[in-house]
Amino acid sequence: MEILVAKSGGFCHGVKKAVDTALTIDPENTYIYGEIIHNKEVVDTITKRGIITVDSLSEVPDGATLIIRSHGAAKKVFDECADRGIKVVDCTCEFVRRTQRIADEQHRAGNGVIIIGERTHPEVIGINGWCGEQAYIFASEDDDFSVLPEKKCCVVAQTTFSKEKFEKIIKIIKDIRGKTVEVFETICYTTIGRQNEAGELAKQCDAMLVIGGLNSSNTNKLYDICAKYCSDVFRMRNSDDLDYNKIKRFKKVGIVTGASTPNAQTQEVLLKMEGMETEAKATMEEVVANMDNQPKFKKGQLITATISSADDSGIAVLLPLAKKEVILDKDEVDCENYNKDDFAAKVGEEIELMVVSVNPVKLSQKMIKKVKEEEAMLADIEAGKEFDIPCTGYNKGGLTGELGSYTVFVPAREIRSGYVKELEKYVGKKLRLKMLEIKTERRKEIIASQRVIIEEEKAAREAAKAAKEAEFFANIHVDDIVEGKVERVTSFGAFVSVNGFDCLAHISDLSWTGVKAVTDVLEIGKKYQFKVLKIDTEAKKVSIGYKQLQPQPWDLAADKYAEGDVIHGKVVRIVPFGAFIEVEKGIDGLVHVSQISHEFLENPTTALTIGEEIDAKILKLDCAEKKMTLSIKALEPKPENLERRPRAARGESEGRAKKFSKDRPADEYTEWNEGGIGGASIAEMLKNS
Repeated sequence: MEILVAKSGGFCHGVKKAVDTALTIDPENTYIYGEIIHNKEVVDTITKRGIITVDSLSEVPDGATLIIRSHGAAKKVFDECADRGIKVVDCTCEFVRRTQRIADEQHRAGNGVIIIGERTHPEVIGINGWCGEQAYIFASEDDDFSVLPEKKCCVVAQTTFSKEKFEKIIKIIKDIRGKTVEVFETICYTTIGRQNEAGELAKQCDAMLVIGGLNSSNTNKLYDICAKYCSDVFRMRNSDDLDYNKIKRFKKVGIVTGASTPNAQTQEVLLKMEGMETEAKATMEEVVANMDNQPKFKKGQLITATISSADDSGIAVLLPLAKKEVILDKDEVDCENYNKDDFAAKVGEEIELMVVSVNPVKLSQKMIKKVKEEEAMLADIEAGKEFDIPCTGYNKGGLTGELGSYTVFVPAREIRSGYVKELEKYVGKKLRLKMLEIKTERRKEIIASQRVIIEEEKAAREAAKAAKEAEFFANIHVDDIVEGKVERVTSFGAFVSVNGFDCLAHISDLSWTGVKAVTDVLEIGKKYQFKVLKIDTEAKKVSIGYKQLQPQPWDLAADKYAEGDVIHGKVVRIVPFGAFIEVEKGIDGLVHVSQISHEFLENPTTALTIGEEIDAKILKLDCAEKKMTLSIKALEPKPENLERRPRAARGESEGRAKKFSKDRPADEYTEWNEGGIGGASIAEMLKNS
């Protein structure tokens, strides 16, 4: 009889962590939430330590210690423990924890959660507890899918579910719901590897032995897969269930074990077969030799061996499923000072080792810590944690690097958004990455992306900016007085930061008298008070003004000028009825033609020119109307020999005045009055003339 043993048997990482915790933790006042694994022998061993298995938190006293097994638990379990002071030792498998996290996030986002798995399995119950126990659970293609809600849904799977069944159910859901369903591949890659190996082994063998707890979900999945390809499959808990008479007629027998089956139980089955196989052509020694010839060990692999002896050179250990001893060199033993007597007393105990080379096999215990740290790091990375590495090389497909014992590959399209042409420029630079995929079939490789981090951060910045803008526009109103810092200036205005948002103060809104450059009024980096003039929420624009908070020149005129005062000004404009004098920026006064000289003037241009500076007396000041009437002749003595004009001339002048007063007041005075330029009324001008 030829016996083939699956390479990926025994405890998975998550189960081993939970079992090791239960076997080493202080048992006093310690409880386990549900059966630690589906293996009676292991459960009995833990129970003998004094640790109690419970199915409800009501059985756990306040202040006790509670171990959460690898299947995980619902959120309410952790919440109640926190309320009651129960110390939680969380041994939830990292793959299960990732699935719980997805269910929690999707439920919080308002999406429906679909779980593909066995409704009564503790892992599924726990995942459902992270989405308010509102998940839609399916385990078969024959289930009723009409219950799916009319909203966006996500799909997760029990980590030990059949990959083949999962894909069939996914197809049905996608046919019904189309693009409104987002699928997360949460089946454990170790589980997938075991299932694939079981299928391949079943195709080669005449009979299959499936070893593991009868209520173990992942072991039952292996049985179903084997039964699909092999007609004779035998299910057993351990060597006690082995009936050699049922299998002795087969020429080739395969053995697979579940994730909750210790290697020791598999070895017991092999040893029992050796004792019973008296009529077989091959002896058990040949089977073990054949197993030894198989490349079952590889560099970096962690194995559990049994101490058989110790001497000055090191420790002799027995490898799993083999009788051949291997020497663990004393320099590879994890201790400060090696003493053979210390390990001679531990003969029969198990020790965890790492394969550092093959052909011949060399082992190390010192490397375990590094490997465990790498496993923990890998679990975090698989759960979505960011990591960074230096880029050490590139090829035509992308960038390469290393993370522990793993090679890392970043496809060119995953370096950043957009096309990357010169890959060599990244060599030596640090890459910030998230894992996309992990491969362990031929070599340990991580496929990673830097682009997803860049795009996530960009999306976060844009969301934060949008939220900040929304808050800004919700709390700002026209006519509000705000404080802002001048960030930069242009020829047309200043950009001012108000609560982190850029507002524009146009150059025309900086001063009542007008300015040539923004920096004549505002200084970059300084803070000022501004008035909100206009808000365009749709275009995300806000206009503010500085001059609106400053007094206008006419507001101060009453304190600076009075009727009878003499002013010095400049002629800025000449019209037929007089001249406008700039008293100061923003304040103009009118000298009527009759107030320019004691002599009669036909036209003001005969006495004044634009740009000429003159002195004049204020005859009338009306700050409310922004008008100032001036007289130049009031500062000059009246000539004694001033001749009277002939009546005809006076009449002609009066005629012109009458004509002016009747026919032209609107034409000549509209611009003056609207522009805020002071002067006398038409009646006053006629009177003064």
